[in-house]
Amino acid sequence: MSKPAMRQEQDSLGPVEVPEKALWGAQTQRAVDNFQISGRALPAAFIRALAQTKAACAEANQALGQLPEAVAGAIVAAAEEIVSGEHAEAFPVDVYQTGSGTSSNMNMNEVLARLASTDATSVHPNDHVNRSQSSNDVIPTALHVAASTELEQRLFPALRHLIAVIARREGELTGVVKTGRTHLMDAMPLRMSQELSGWRTQLELDLERIRDTRVRVNRLAIGGTAVGTGINAPAEFGDRVARRLAERTGIEFVREANGFTALASQDTAVELSGQLRTVATSLIKIANDLRWMNSGPLAGLGEIALPALQPGSSIMPGKVNPVIPEAVIMASQQVVGLDAAIAAAGQGGNFQLNVGLPLIADNLLHQVGLLARAAEHLADRAMAGFTVNEAVLKEALDRNPILVTALNAEIGYEAGARIAKEAYASGRPILDVAEEHTDIPRARLEALLDPAVLTDPQDD
Repeated sequence: MSKPAMRQEQDSLGPVEVPEKALWGAQTQRAVDNFQISGRALPAAFIRALAQTKAACAEANQALGQLPEAVAGAIVAAAEEIVSGEHAEAFPVDVYQTGSGTSSNMNMNEVLARLASTDATSVHPNDHVNRSQSSNDVIPTALHVAASTELEQRLFPALRHLIAVIARREGELTGVVKTGRTHLMDAMPLRMSQELSGWRTQLELDLERIRDTRVRVNRLAIGGTAVGTGINAPAEFGDRVARRLAERTGIEFVREANGFTALASQDTAVELSGQLRTVATSLIKIANDLRWMNSGPLAGLGEIALPALQPGSSIMPGKVNPVIPEAVIMASQQVVGLDAAIAAAGQGGNFQLNVGLPLIADNLLHQVGLLARAAEHLADRAMAGFTVNEAVLKEALDRNPILVTALNAEIGYEAGARIAKEAYASGRPILDVAEEHTDIPRARLEALLDPAVLTDPQDD
């Protein structure tokens, strides 16, 4: 294979050979050569956010007299091409690079400078595109912009959709009563709608937690430049950039008041990751409940039947497995693992800069994407279509000795325990055993032990 045509670029370390058609320059090429660890570039959502940040910076610089209108306009136009999805191949730098993300910042600077330059206007990656900025404030800014945008556009809609599907199923299953379980053992009855309401509320609380954290995610590091002091940037620069980003995205971005914490700490990203881990925990719980309820169908609980989506075994004909809950659980477990790595990277805030920024950005956006897709799959391919085996539910209710709990006020705990043990040992209905061992009339026992009534005692 012939070697691609090359051109020579120059940076402060000397000349570098760059592929002739590449939009990037010398510093990007050095990063491509130096960092060949994962073979993965930073996510497209991060690249878009970085381009949005550069456009906002160019607009702020022009307004503050730091850039000529022609240069700023050319940078903005080039950045908007990248935001729209063009030139994706121009951002090859590996996730595992310099911890500040300087290589990715310079990759964007070089690409924008090349796209913006014309015969009439020469645009420099550092002097123009990076004006009033440092990688140290730009990369954490882009991280926050990307995370908040992905929450708004992907995770929030997915979770709201799952919540809506569960709420619809609640309405459909209001009259279905089943045996409750604690410690995986028989417990008092509840309505299936009540069980689903627990799942729905878990997810509603997850959304509430993320929204609380997002207030801090929307605070941006821009304006801090190198170490938080704002050296080489006009005093109003950070506020103006935040306002422009808010106008561009519709998200309420503001400048973080303390530039030192914005550069040295990634605690907000760690906090958000923790909230995403909580969402993953909720999805795992819900998916596992569905697996247990679907188990069998003959030798398990067999309470519900999940949609049959594909054959479940390469050797056992007719076997169908709960594939969507299993996939959701694995995706959610991955989110938990990504959170652990983010927490470790968040500890890398040495003095005035965190040096785990690319890892944090990659993992955080990966978490959001996994959870959004997992929630959509759980809603549409499991929750929306499962059917209920009411005969199985009724049989278990009729034989559930734990219903004797409803007689505690009438006969006491010890007498109830004796009745339950005999019902278990004999396999007889609790109603029959209770009638033999108490003076309570059968009609009264039937009322006291009615599972439907027991699901809502306050209505007695």
